[in-house]
Amino acid sequence: MSSPLQKNTQTYHVRHQTRFHYSAPATSSIHLLKLKPRTLSSQHCMNFEMAILPEGGSIREHRDYFGNYCHFLELSEIHSEFSVRSHSAISVRLPYCPDPGETPAWNMVRRQILGGAVMGDGRPEEFVAPSSMVKVVPAIKEFSLKFFRPGRGILDAAMALNSYVFDHFEFDPTATELSTPVEEVLRIKRGVCQDFAHLAIACFRSLDLPARYISGYIETEAPPGHRKLMGVDASHAWFAFFCPGIGWIELDPTNGCIPSMRHIKIGYGRDYADVSPVSGILSGGGVRTMEVLVDVEAVA
Repeated sequence: MSSPLQKNTQTYHVRHQTRFHYSAPATSSIHLLKLKPRTLSSQHCMNFEMAILPEGGSIREHRDYFGNYCHFLELSEIHSEFSVRSHSAISVRLPYCPDPGETPAWNMVRRQILGGAVMGDGRPEEFVAPSSMVKVVPAIKEFSLKFFRPGRGILDAAMALNSYVFDHFEFDPTATELSTPVEEVLRIKRGVCQDFAHLAIACFRSLDLPARYISGYIETEAPPGHRKLMGVDASHAWFAFFCPGIGWIELDPTNGCIPSMRHIKIGYGRDYADVSPVSGILSGGGVRTMEVLVDVEAVA
């Protein structure tokens, strides 16, 4: 018979490959890789391996300001293709989420934040200000106030916002780009998980409430009667807001849900720019194309 802990824990193997093709040779390149899942109260990274082509570059591991794992890579030989493959083994526990009635009114939280009376894990006060990819404009605040009415519990309001985005916004990978501002996402009501996470964060910050961006993976299922294909899962993004006395509470607006054991966290920051999986600069290279394949496999 399974123990309660076993029932509330799931192990995954995650394979992530990013490949860049260059139309002309690159003479050198520098990359910052954020692919190693974090070990937190709700998950444990049991193993992480990474393979890079071309081989022979210098690589250094460190933790960034937010505690995310980073690998700094320098390639000095001429190359026309760059690829990084990672394999992670992660154990994920069922995360805690309070009942909406347990959380205080959002305007009470706001007063505590502005009064400097809130202390907590991850320096929540630093996630109130606008960031490079999450700007706060009047239209965002006006939209936020539809859900954050005075006296409404902060989790109740957050779940209403989360459900609204899921019900009224369309997932459309062709509608936005990395640089699309949140006010444009609000206007067209289309985008991808990154856009919806940024929008939710902007709503919280427009009301002086801390919210942070989470990057990671989510296990997806094949249609009934079909075998799951390799590489069909994807990098994912959701967000968390801070509630005094409880801590960070996560929500996934793309799927209209509270994150479960199927959500695997790589890292968090103010927005996508703080947790981009693969970034960098190179000399030469011409036109670049990128291919990303992700597979999330649940271990029985």
